[in-house]
Amino acid sequence: MSTKDEKTTRRNFLKTVGVLGAGSIVATTVPFVNATAGSEARKSATEIVPKRPFGKTGVDVSILALGGVLKMSDQLVFRMACKMGVTYWDTADSYGWGKNEKAIGKYFTKFPNDRKNIFLVTKAATSDPAELTEKLNNSLVKLNTSYVDMYFIHYVKDVKDELTSGVKAWAEKAKAEGKIRLFGFSAHKNMEASMLTAAKLGWIDGIMMSYNYRLMAKDEMKRAVDVCAKAGIGLTAMKTQAAFTANFYASIGSETDDALKMTESLMKKGYTAEQAKLKVVWENPAIASICSAMPNMTILQANAAAAMNKEKLSENHKNLLNQYAQRTCSGYCAGCANLCEPVVDHHVPISDLMRCAMYRFGYGDREKALELFKALPPETKRTVLRTDFSEAEKRCPQKIEIGRLLKAAIKDLA
Repeated sequence: MSTKDEKTTRRNFLKTVGVLGAGSIVATTVPFVNATAGSEARKSATEIVPKRPFGKTGVDVSILALGGVLKMSDQLVFRMACKMGVTYWDTADSYGWGKNEKAIGKYFTKFPNDRKNIFLVTKAATSDPAELTEKLNNSLVKLNTSYVDMYFIHYVKDVKDELTSGVKAWAEKAKAEGKIRLFGFSAHKNMEASMLTAAKLGWIDGIMMSYNYRLMAKDEMKRAVDVCAKAGIGLTAMKTQAAFTANFYASIGSETDDALKMTESLMKKGYTAEQAKLKVVWENPAIASICSAMPNMTILQANAAAAMNKEKLSENHKNLLNQYAQRTCSGYCAGCANLCEPVVDHHVPISDLMRCAMYRFGYGDREKALELFKALPPETKRTVLRTDFSEAEKRCPQKIEIGRLLKAAIKDLA
């Protein structure tokens, strides 16, 4: 990500609260300082981010996970994350074209004793056992470790097709060899269906899925989380900021006003809107951890402060989040590809393209958007341009202008 893009993304939460003055965010940017404005002004220097059970695996993990793409030069972020108790580290063989794994490996070379304290997760986008073996071995070399605590199949779209008996046998073998401790998958689309199917398999240890203040209100998601929790599957929430494609839907006037109203109210309690979005997810005890992109110390410290702050959100603040979600829903894809993709004339990966658009127009991260776009079939561009999306738009519960948004994304990224 370029310096310019990083400054435009929600990951630099200072942009959102900047209108309120830099002095009002001090409590959220200093490690171990209570993010509330209550009687406790400062936390003990020995306090760290708390842990929760990861399903019924017998493993406890930090409720905040270090995600995103960190570079070789970001060693201080790794070091401070470890000291703050952010000991769940998430990566993938594709992040930063493999550079993220190498950055973690560099850290373990310098601080080998920290490896035993880290719950390390990496991923590979394949369900072919031979490819899984090759990719895992390559990841272990880059990470400078003999094992990973959790290995995910990345971006699972259909559990029945991808989590086969061959994959199960592969996972059991990898566990027996000591190369992985736990096995699971990540899901960005049709999450609820994938979770419900996985809960019946009996051999999935963990799932990472899109889950945030927008999605957690859906009855389907509530049921999927409950079923997985009963099955003993550890759940990791990602995309908890639920990026609104503001750069594309700038014409929606309520977005700015609602965001400012919510931010001002939350700041009076001592935390930002970004922190509140994390806190509302943590209120569900079935969510073991939140994986958040934390590319710099500012965001790491702010998120850690939110994790250590035990005060719950008020009903008023929850209502503000719900109101904001409802008014900006047409700028957020909920990943229900099973509704929109089957009704278009051509095979268009709508949900995948929406993910590209989210990074480009929501996070302002064009580099990540390009990385995802280039992984799609080469004919995607011309297919989108000749496709009528009117029926898909009718089926979309978020009322997204799918055709206009996808064509804008194609124009920008192709």
